[in-house]
Amino acid sequence: MPNQSADLGRVFQALADPTRRAVLERLAGGPAAMSELAQPFSMSLPSFSQHLDVLEDSGLVRSSKEGRVRTYRISPHAMKAAEGWLSKQRALWARRLDQFDEYVKEQNR
Repeated sequence: MPNQSADLGRVFQALADPTRRAVLERLAGGPAAMSELAQPFSMSLPSFSQHLDVLEDSGLVRSSKEGRVRTYRISPHAMKAAEGWLSKQRALWARRLDQFDEYVKEQNR
C-alpha cells in the first residue's frame, strides 16, 4: 500500500502543473515528438524536458526514441489509478453528505 500511495502521489504531483496538464491534453490526440510538444510553450527545451521527465517518472506518459527523435504517448495505467482513487473519495463523501443531510432533517423535525 505505501508503494501505491507514493505512485499516486507522483501522479497528482505531475498533474498539479498546468504545463504538464496541457501536454497530456495534447497527447490525448495522439503521440508527438518532444519538439512538437514544446512548441506552444515559451521555455527552453531543457526546461520543457524536465516537465516531460516528471510525466514519464509518474507513469502518465511513455517515450520511445527513433534516431534523434523522442516521441511521447499517453500511458493510461497511472491515470486509471488516479481515477480509481478519486472515485472512492467521491463515493465516500457522497455517503457522508447523505448521512449529514439525514441528520439535519432529523434535527428539524
